[in-house]
Amino acid sequence: MIMSATTCMLLGIALGARFKSFVLIPASANSLLIALAAPLFPGGAGQPFAFVTAINAIALEIGYLCAASFLVIADYPPLGSRRRVGRTCVAVQTAPISIMMVGLRGCPGVQGGIERHVENLAPLLAARNCEVEVIARAPYVGAGKAGYWRGVAVTPLWAPRRRNFETIVHTAVAILYAAARRPDILHIHAIGPSILTPLARLFGLRVVVTHHGFDYERAKWKKPEKLVLKLGEYLGMRFSSARIAVSAPIARTVERRFRTPTTAIPNGVTIEAKEVSSTSAIEAFDLTPKRFILSVGRLVPEKRHIDLISAFEKAAAPGWKLAIVGASDYPGAYLDDLKDLARKSPNVVMTGFQSGTALAELYAHAGLFVLPSSHEGLSIALLEGMAAGLPVLASDITANRDVQLPEECYFPVGNVDRLAAMIALAVRNPFSDADRRAQQARLSERYDWAPIAERTLKVYRQVMGDTLAGDAVGGV
Repeated sequence: MIMSATTCMLLGIALGARFKSFVLIPASANSLLIALAAPLFPGGAGQPFAFVTAINAIALEIGYLCAASFLVIADYPPLGSRRRVGRTCVAVQTAPISIMMVGLRGCPGVQGGIERHVENLAPLLAARNCEVEVIARAPYVGAGKAGYWRGVAVTPLWAPRRRNFETIVHTAVAILYAAARRPDILHIHAIGPSILTPLARLFGLRVVVTHHGFDYERAKWKKPEKLVLKLGEYLGMRFSSARIAVSAPIARTVERRFRTPTTAIPNGVTIEAKEVSSTSAIEAFDLTPKRFILSVGRLVPEKRHIDLISAFEKAAAPGWKLAIVGASDYPGAYLDDLKDLARKSPNVVMTGFQSGTALAELYAHAGLFVLPSSHEGLSIALLEGMAAGLPVLASDITANRDVQLPEECYFPVGNVDRLAAMIALAVRNPFSDADRRAQQARLSERYDWAPIAERTLKVYRQVMGDTLAGDAVGGV
């Protein structure tokens, strides 16, 4: 019953913020909303249906009136695109676009592909006359530590540390915050948080959703969680103002499945002009420059680190080590098995999560990068390995093939023998300087963050109606 009442109160808050009226919701509309909401969480603990419905109706009205009262009295002007003149909000044509990003754990220096995506994209948007605010989860960045980083406002909001509830609860809190702040664009990242896209639209917010991958294909989720993620994908793709996908294959799948136009804007990478010469981080892990294999990613089953360790042992590369960089947010059986296997091999080093200078050193001084994943959206770690000029080996899933490596760099998912043979060959034939420069040049043409930021900004402007008629936003 608590969940049912909470759902109805959220509906009431959304409607109150949307219409800002003190008139009670008409009985017919109230009945319809209750009829839609009540079956989601039918009365528990033996409570009669009529009693649960009455409580839901009261919660709906309370949420509606509270939101309407709060917003009418506060009279919040939209950030960036409007300014207050007395009690009147007037449009300012030269004002920046205000963007609020939600759905990630936080930034900077927080583990995760989406987190790396926003960490690179947000400062570039801020440099392009945008007011960017990233809503972070307090457990990952510290509660009450709101501040600015590279021109980006980072605002931590409360989130529970429960895997099944963390994302949706934090997103709900972030959307309520956005309803008060009134950004020009609410940018939701990933399909899990996108389940609340209709709520944000009820608040009258313009919503852009970035599809980072088919998360329901991840091995860690059970059937109920996968169904929720599929629902999030459907609601995000159907109810958002605009959709972005981090690869062309994802964009094509979304357009075919949901009949909605989707812009393909890939993840990006930065190719550093200055080489990293320091070695203190790799020395701390007893690694020798150009004599270790690198794998970077969260320690979860779909990354298939166990396959990589087995292949490394079979390859029998004398003098080489395997460095596995990453951590797990929620320990479990997979992490225990991985640690047990790593302990049995003196040449396998688990560094934990690394960022900043330490991560840069690991990329700069590795001899080979390997990504054996069974699921990816578009791996930023793979792009960063290529940007560092490393030879790379990757599983032959669609997301990795979209990067267009040479055919001899791909191996079938789970084929340990094939991967072992490829590792043995790669360590005997290191990259030349010409190979390194050619790979970096190809990468720069498709995955430079600067044009990626421009294309993202173009999507925002289209949503706001700022593009010229007929100037459609195209994909790759």
